[in-house]
Amino acid sequence: MSTYPVESIRNFSIIAHVDHGKSTLADRLLEITGTISKTDRNKQVLDKLQVERERGITVKAQSASLFYSHEGINYLLNLIDTPGHVDFSYEVSRSLSACQGVILVVDANEGIQAQTVANFYLAFEAQLSIIPVINKIDLKNADPERVEKQIEKLFDIPTDECIRISAKQGTNVEKVLQKVIEKIPPPQCNTADPLKALVFDSTFDHYRGVIANIALFGGEITKGQKIVSAHTKKRYEVHEVGILTPNEQPMHKLYAGQVGYLIAGMKEVTEAQIGDTLFLYKQPVEPLPGFKSAKPMVFAGMYPVDQTEYNNLKSALERLTLNDSSVTVHRDSSLALGAGWRLGFLGLLHMEVFNQRLEQEYNMSVILTAPTVPYKAVLSSAKLIKEYGKDQITIINPAQFPDKLSVSEYLEPTVLGTIVTPQEYIGKIITLCQDRRAVQKDMLYIDENRVMLKYLFPLNEIVVDFYDALKSLSSGYASFDYEDAGYQSADLIKMDILVNGNPVEELATIMHKDKAYAAGKLLCERLKETIPRQLFEIAIQAAIGKKIIARETLKAYRKNVVAKCYGGDITRRMKLLKRQAEGKRLMRKIGNVEVPRDAFIRVLKRETDK
Repeated sequence: MSTYPVESIRNFSIIAHVDHGKSTLADRLLEITGTISKTDRNKQVLDKLQVERERGITVKAQSASLFYSHEGINYLLNLIDTPGHVDFSYEVSRSLSACQGVILVVDANEGIQAQTVANFYLAFEAQLSIIPVINKIDLKNADPERVEKQIEKLFDIPTDECIRISAKQGTNVEKVLQKVIEKIPPPQCNTADPLKALVFDSTFDHYRGVIANIALFGGEITKGQKIVSAHTKKRYEVHEVGILTPNEQPMHKLYAGQVGYLIAGMKEVTEAQIGDTLFLYKQPVEPLPGFKSAKPMVFAGMYPVDQTEYNNLKSALERLTLNDSSVTVHRDSSLALGAGWRLGFLGLLHMEVFNQRLEQEYNMSVILTAPTVPYKAVLSSAKLIKEYGKDQITIINPAQFPDKLSVSEYLEPTVLGTIVTPQEYIGKIITLCQDRRAVQKDMLYIDENRVMLKYLFPLNEIVVDFYDALKSLSSGYASFDYEDAGYQSADLIKMDILVNGNPVEELATIMHKDKAYAAGKLLCERLKETIPRQLFEIAIQAAIGKKIIARETLKAYRKNVVAKCYGGDITRRMKLLKRQAEGKRLMRKIGNVEVPRDAFIRVLKRETDK
C-alpha cells in the first residue's frame, strides 16, 4: 500500500434517488478496474444482505477499494455505494464524511427526484466536488437533454459537465473514472502526522468481534499497534488492518488518506461508536467532528409471539442492533402482550427491513404494534414539574399522557417534506396534504412538467400510510423525502377504548383532536369483529375523557324463549321475554369481558388491509 502516495488517492461515493442505478454503476466500476471478474452474475455485488437482494435496494453503505492506472500513474480509488431511501439518509451523510467527492447519478428516464435533491444538498453542504452522471441512456424513453436542463436549473451545474452513461451495458463508464481522477481532489493529509482515523461504519462478526470501517486522516496504522478511542477512552491492540476489495483483504499497513477496515478486539459495536476518532496510545489528537446521532422518527412496540421466546428474541435483538446502530431499544411491557421492547426506527422502511432481518437471519417471528411518534408536553403544575425534575416531558407511551389541567401545551413532532411530482397530479397531492394537516411552504417548477412542493407535516400524519397514498395517487411518479423540523404545539387528546364501561389500557392512543372521531369509530368497528359474542350485550366505546365519541354494540346470544308458545295470549310471550331481558341485565352487571389476545394482535398490528 505504500506505493500509493496521498496525491494518487481518490475517495468518492455514489449518491442518487432509489432505483437510479447506484449499485449497478458500482458493479461496472469494480469490473473495469479488475477488482471483480466480468461475468453475467455481477448484480448488486456490494449488497450483501439477503433483504437487499430480495428487495433490490441498498440498506447499508458498502465500501470497496479499486486500483486503476490513468496516464501511466497508478491510482487507488475508494468507492462507497450508498442507500437511496429517505430512511437511510443517515448512512449517506456518514459515508460522505470519508469522501472528497461524489458521483451524483440521475436516471435519464425519471429525471431529478426528491431524494436526488436531498442527497445533493448533503454533498453540497459537506463541500465535496460533484460529478453529475446521467444513467440509463439505453432506455427507449430516455431524455438526457431534459435531465441536463433540470440539473442546470436546480443545482447550477453546467450541462457540458454531465456524463451520459448506461451502467447496465457499460457505455461510457470508463469516462466516469477519468473524471473522478481529474475533478475530485486527493485527501488533505500527511503520513508524517500522528495517527488520526475516523470510524464511519461498523459491522459485527461473531468470531472476530467488531469490524470498523475507517478513513485515515493522518499517520499510518499497522498490526500490533496500541490505539485509543476518543469517545470511550478504551485501549485496544490492532489485530488486523486491510482494505475492502469488496471482500476483506488483510494488508500490512494503511497510510493517510486511505480507507479500510480494522479489527481490534472490540466486543460490542457500541464501542466502535460511529463518528469516533482513533489515535495511537500516548499520542492524543484533536478528535474529528463526529456525526449527529440518528434521531428515531417512528416508534413501535415489539413483543415475542410467545413469552417463552423472550430470551431468544432478546439475544437476537442485541446481535442485530450491533449491525444496525441507528435503532434505539427501550424495555417495555404491555398487559395484553407481555414483556417486550419499544424500538425507535428512522422510518417505516427501516422498520420493515429490521423486522425482515429478524425473521431471516434469526428465525424470530414477532408482533409489531402500529407505529407511533414521540410527543412532548409542557407542564404547568408545580407538583408534576417537581416529580419529573423538568418542565417538558416526552411521551412515547399513551399511559404516561398527562391530564390537560396540568399541562400548558402539548407539542407534536413535525417534518419538512419535499414532494417532486409531474404537474398533472398537483391537485390530488395538494388535497392529500391538506387532509393530513400539512402547511404549504414552497412550490417550484423544475421544468415545464415537474413540480417540487415543500410542506410542513405533522409526523404522525405521514408515518403510517402517507407514502403509499402518495404513490397510488400519482401512479407511482411522485417521490417523497423528509427531514426533521422540530416540534410545534398541537391540540392533542388521549382516546380511551371502553369495553362494557371498563377502559382497555393497551388500546389507548394519542392523536389530534380532529382525527379522533374517525379513528375511534374505526377501532370500535374492528373490535366488534374480533371480540367473541357473549350471553349478554357488550358496549364497545371510544371516549375522550368522559365524552363518548363512538360506540358499537355487540349483541348477546339469545335463546328463543317463545318457541314453546303456540298461539295463546300476547301477555304470555311478553312475560317470557321480560324475564329473559332481566336475566341478561343481571348477567351484564356481573359479567366480565376478557378481550382475547389475538383480538389485540389483530387490532394493534399495522393496518394493511385498508
